[in-house]
Amino acid sequence: MAAHDAWALICRLFANGKPVLRATLSPREATVLPVVGKAVKPAVVDQSFVLCPYCQQHRAQVWGDGRGGWMCRCPDCGPVAVEANDGAALALDEDWLRRKLRLALGIESRDGIDDLGDGVWRLGDARRSPVLLARDLTCMLQEPALLDRVRVAGGDIRVITPRPRMTRGSPFGTGVEWLVLEERFTFYGGGIALIGLPLPSVQPVATDPATPVNGLFSADFKWATLPAIQATPIGFTDGQAKVFEALWSFNGEATTAERIMQRAGLSSAKPSDLFKIKLKDKGKPESEAQHAAYRELVITQKRAGLYSMPCDLMRPDIEGDTSMT
Repeated sequence: MAAHDAWALICRLFANGKPVLRATLSPREATVLPVVGKAVKPAVVDQSFVLCPYCQQHRAQVWGDGRGGWMCRCPDCGPVAVEANDGAALALDEDWLRRKLRLALGIESRDGIDDLGDGVWRLGDARRSPVLLARDLTCMLQEPALLDRVRVAGGDIRVITPRPRMTRGSPFGTGVEWLVLEERFTFYGGGIALIGLPLPSVQPVATDPATPVNGLFSADFKWATLPAIQATPIGFTDGQAKVFEALWSFNGEATTAERIMQRAGLSSAKPSDLFKIKLKDKGKPESEAQHAAYRELVITQKRAGLYSMPCDLMRPDIEGDTSMT
């Protein structure tokens, strides 16, 4: 859960676009500060006003107490002593964010980052497709000329923005793909990873639907190549494929059954429900292989109720390790 909370904090700071007082962080956000590392850095803010250190509900003006210390007067709490760390602030290292997003999208390092103004940056081109990062969706919709400035022949434009409060369907027309920052990316291993299927222009072309594309999985997660279990690719049902795709999207992070099934869009209580061998399917090679694949690829922490698919098990050259079962 720490990686998820860390990414939520990074996205909030980017959307905010300015430093925040450390005292305003939620307990969960404060807990993940060591996790985000260099992504968040100390910042300097106007310390003539602080959030009341006692109730943390009101901003109050700071003045000297005549004894070398500082005080503020909260409307509810009255005079409250102010410590030096009450004015401590944090900000997102936005250069870090832009660099890591480029890596996640496979943008060539020789392509520079262009500041287009008003909180919009061109990160470069991902396989001939320009990629824009914007602080909010509204500015992109109000300035359609920005898209014309970066449009290239034969390539769609990809726009990355934080999730807005309200939106209906796809806000852009044909030729523009919208990537919601919170949903399509995640914080992983000190960097940023793309969630879900690779972008269309980057995804390898596979003539055989079972060809490994996402590690040992096919593009739609309906096949897995596991020679240690079966010489030929193992086929999965739609529900089983959705479970594997959801687990994949967490990039190795152990998470709860509820989150996994919610992301998979399934009503079952836990991932293993989809892989149980029914009485009528006992002894059938297909069902046995599906069950064995789940046991091989998914680590279950029964006491904590957590599930994960380790990243080192996602390679297409995996040989299998029955010690997990």
